[in-house]
Amino acid sequence: MNKDKIFEEAIRLHRLFKGKIEVVPKVPIRDIKDFSIWYTPGVASSAQRIANNPDEVFELTSRWNMVAVISDGTRVLGLGDIGPYAAYRVMEEVA
Repeated sequence: MNKDKIFEEAIRLHRLFKGKIEVVPKVPIRDIKDFSIWYTPGVASSAQRIANNPDEVFELTSRWNMVAVISDGTRVLGLGDIGPYAAYRVMEEVA
């Protein structure tokens, strides 16, 4: 596949999937009871626990497995100053 075909296919697939990252629940939410445990009022118990013992943030949240990739798009490797919206596409790749 030549470079032009790869670029065309990349655009087609990016339009189809609208990015590569997705956020979905890791926990089952089957009914209002599950929702109450994971959201409100259940969320208050873990929030209070973390407030009293900040080290528990790694046990009670996804912080142990999170990353933030931030760019204003002014110096994107190989592309230069492409702005924040275009840089988002590149940052999504490295996340």
